[in-house]
Formats: sequence, C-alpha cells, structure tokens
Amino acid sequence: MSSSEKNSPNQQDNPQKNSLGKNAQEQQTFWQGLKDNGTTVAIALLISFVIRVFIAEPRYIPSESMFPTLEIGDRLVVEKVSYRFHDVNHGDIVVFQPPPQLQSQGFTDNQAFIKRAIATAGETIAVQDGVVYRNNQPLKEEYIAQLPNYDLQSMTVPPGSLFVMGDNRNNSNDSHIWGFLPESNVIGHAAFRFWPFSRIGNV
Repeated sequence: MSSSEKNSPNQQDNPQKNSLGKNAQEQQTFWQGLKDNGTTVAIALLISFVIRVFIAEPRYIPSESMFPTLEIGDRLVVEKVSYRFHDVNHGDIVVFQPPPQLQSQGFTDNQAFIKRAIATAGETIAVQDGVVYRNNQPLKEEYIAQLPNYDLQSMTVPPGSLFVMGDNRNNSNDSHIWGFLPESNVIGHAAFRFWPFSRIGNV
C-alpha cells in the first residue's frame, strides 16, 4: 500500500462531524437572530410606552357630545407635552380623566372625557337665554351645534380648576351638570384628527 493511500482516510472530511458542525452553526445563527429580534421588539415597545405615557396617544370619539366639531368614530392624536409649559387656553379641546363627581357615579379613570375649555381659574361663568358669559362678556361660539337650552347662575372657577363644555351643548355631560374640572385630571390637548381621512387635520 502506498504512502498516499495510507494518508487518504485522515485527509478526508468526516461527513457526520461536518453535519453536526453545520447544525450547530445554524442553531447559533437562529438563536442570535431571535435575540436580535427580541431586542428590537423590546426597544420598540419601550419607545411606544414612553410616547404614549409622556408625549402623545391616540383617542377614539365614542359620543356626540362634541358634535359638530368631532363626530362618533373620529380618531385623534392627544398631545401631552404643551401643558407642561403653559396653562390650558380658552377654547382648547381637552381630554381628561373623570373628576371625583363622575367617579362617584361609577365612571373610572379609563373612561376619558373630551370637552372644550371655556373658563379657567378665577374667571366667572354663566349661561343666560342661550348665551354663555365669561367674566360677564358674551362668547361668540361658532363651533356649537345649537344654543344651550338651560340657564346657569354666575359662578367663579376655583383655583386649579377649569369649566368645560361640550360643543353639543344640549347633549353633553359637562361642567354645567357636574361642576368644575381639576386641572390635574387633564390628560392632554386634542391636537390632530387622523381619521377619517376626509376630515384629517387640526382640531
């Protein structure tokens, strides 16, 4: 037997060993890919959580209380940043957690309300003969569905509170029924409608 014939078995690859090595490499690649994907998903979830809690979140309109400005099924972006730097302004559409008056009626923190800010702390508010008065001055409200069919005696908004009303004045569970809204209950400012596409834009 020649020298080359004696060395040939050692020079040939072992098929079984080769297959095991290939499988191990494939498993390592699979688990590395799974780890990378898991990291990506975790980061995406974290970013989504931070954005939702601190920056903005989507909201769905379930009732007609803000008609005609907002309709049932509208979807909005509620931004949460601006009120960290300034107070709520007249006319802002705010989303808020139910105040204690509503929670005592069975509403929970998860049942967010949406209304328009009409008066802020220290201002007087009244409704007479279908007209809303702030600091004894009639408001020109082109956004409402119809004039309110109720009267409200003049009252002063206490510190740290808001007086809010729905644009659908006669079909809105708002401050004229349950009183003042603590500013601490405000979640954010309804800034943008992204659905339906036919009415997309600022609100």
